[in-house]
Amino acid sequence: MTVSATVGVVRSVTARDLPAVEGVLAADPVANCFVMSRVHSGGVDPWRLGGEMIGYFDEGALRSLVFCGANLVPVGTTPASRAAFADRLRPLGRRCSSFVGPAVEVLDLWRLLEPAWGPAREVRDRQPVMVIDQVASVPEDPSVRRATLDDLDLLVPACVAMFTAEVGVSPTAGGLGSAYRARVAEIVRDGRAFVRIDGDTVVFKAEIGAVTTEVCQVQGVWVDPAYRGRGLSESGMAAVVARARESVAPTVSLYVNDFNTAARKAYRAVGFREQGEFATVLF
Repeated sequence: MTVSATVGVVRSVTARDLPAVEGVLAADPVANCFVMSRVHSGGVDPWRLGGEMIGYFDEGALRSLVFCGANLVPVGTTPASRAAFADRLRPLGRRCSSFVGPAVEVLDLWRLLEPAWGPAREVRDRQPVMVIDQVASVPEDPSVRRATLDDLDLLVPACVAMFTAEVGVSPTAGGLGSAYRARVAEIVRDGRAFVRIDGDTVVFKAEIGAVTTEVCQVQGVWVDPAYRGRGLSESGMAAVVARARESVAPTVSLYVNDFNTAARKAYRAVGFREQGEFATVLF
């Protein structure tokens, strides 16, 4: 289905559009890391991509994108393209579990869709995006290492605890425990999960989610509550940054809730600097 707007046209992108898609994504490698990582691994085929990519074309050129999967992610949108995307998405009904991306784009698109799709469970309207592309400013924790499959029985409960505290719902709810464990195992097999385990306790953990040739995005940073206040998040993140920059991508990014002042302080101590702002709408 093609939807005409006042200016421009919205339609699903195809393999012929791939160079143009990559060009739009390349305009902001940090902000677009998640979608770019999907495109690099799966092209624009919906089955391989894990969702549909729709584009806004003006005078025959691709200007903006929206990735429509479990997350809905706007890329390089403008007021005109957001209005057109909203016209396309509104009658389809909400199929995503969240919106996430640049704050201005997410919040404006949600404003247009909320009357038809609402209400949201929560809107986090200010999430600073932070990056580091140099050696960390604090010493690494030498006990932080890449996780192995032998760590899964300890790591999965820590991942569940972190996710539940962060998002407000358990990732294993609704009988999804096996699927979630498989997802954690996949990240471990890819060498993108990092842990410090003391005895039978996961003291620190973090994963690398999205990966491109230029940028990787850290997620799931967590310190066991009994060990907080000891600087373990700083030294642990320093170790993650070092390993990521050595073998994954030269720039490491993440985004954090603005109200999480302790985490923002820790990331700044490591050497992260703020570069942009995300927002997330949770359902």
